[in-house]
Amino acid sequence: MKLLKVKLGLFLLLPALSLGAMDMGLFVDGTASLESLGSGNENRYAVSGTLIPWVSSPLLGENALLYASAGLTAAYENKEFTLVPELLRTEFTWFFNNKAGAELKAGRMQYSDPLGFIAAGLFDGVSFSMDWGNAEVYAGAWYTGLLYKKNANITMTGTELLSYALPLAYDDFFDTYFAPRRMVLALGYENPTLTELIRLKLALIAQFDLNGEETQYHSQYLVGKLSIPLGRFFVGEAGLCFEAAQNAGTAKLGLAGELGLGYFLPTAIQDKIALLGRFSSGTVEGAPIGTFTPITTESQGKILKAKLSGLSMISLTYTARLLETLSVTVENSYFVRSDLASYQGWPAGKEGYFLGDELAASLLWRPLSDLQINLGGGVFLPSLGNVAKNEPARWRIELSVLLALY
Repeated sequence: MKLLKVKLGLFLLLPALSLGAMDMGLFVDGTASLESLGSGNENRYAVSGTLIPWVSSPLLGENALLYASAGLTAAYENKEFTLVPELLRTEFTWFFNNKAGAELKAGRMQYSDPLGFIAAGLFDGVSFSMDWGNAEVYAGAWYTGLLYKKNANITMTGTELLSYALPLAYDDFFDTYFAPRRMVLALGYENPTLTELIRLKLALIAQFDLNGEETQYHSQYLVGKLSIPLGRFFVGEAGLCFEAAQNAGTAKLGLAGELGLGYFLPTAIQDKIALLGRFSSGTVEGAPIGTFTPITTESQGKILKAKLSGLSMISLTYTARLLETLSVTVENSYFVRSDLASYQGWPAGKEGYFLGDELAASLLWRPLSDLQINLGGGVFLPSLGNVAKNEPARWRIELSVLLALY
């Protein structure tokens, strides 16, 4: 079976390699970080570098496109060295010759739900999309069990969370490399010009647990998001998700949403202030409301990096493009637990609802079109909450460099 997959991959690449219109390149991504994890822990540093070769070529005239990319990451973290190979975005796209603008994709592709924190990242499978009036409709079916677990970031159950934390071991490769086995289905509708002002996104998503555990976790999500301009300088956003889940013979309902307001300042530079609030349900005693559980984990906060499950947060962000090549972002966020049992992040086993405040900033410099440098850092202050107010501050600084080679 493995040999068949290799031959199939070479077969798909051969037509691209024979065409003069083929494009190829190489990205080099390097990151160094230093962070404090609070009392009882040593400061932790990590250094990593990733080589990302890619190739893109039209096939069968202009009716199809092949894009393939891979990554090889060398990392030193927690006093351990790891070398991680990974197949990245690799997809075959077929363009139908009709007015509907239909296209079919197969392979490893990028997908994100309307809210961006339910199912987002790379997935293996197929998708179909087409224009419908001023809107786009799409359908997709994907499998997660062949993805690298650290980038897939799927931790829907306690077992999956423990598996995610295990380091990659080549003597136990199949049990420490791959993400949990789940099937994800999605139907979506996106209209960027509804009533000429409102942008609407809708999706129906379902995932099925294929891990073979007795406590299987299946879930379905109904997601919607609206973006509405409010005058000349303001834009408002509102999103909501309903979850229905089945776990070990029991059923529950989960809820998550966000509300945002952006203001483009009338200044000489391009700058914006954005206020964002996100909410996710916890367990409600005596009611069928349970902890909201997304498929993929989108970290909330640059330092706390919390899962939006039994958690709510509010953030104020200022972004400014100071120069053509230089921009800065400053963000302040406050985190609150939805209940005392559902939230599983730091700190665990404590009373109180208010986790604390986080202040983070980043500086993005792009001196050349093929070079990008990002310096960021921040601090999380549990002393401004009532969960672990006597804990010292947690902080992190990070430098990343992205270079494109051709």
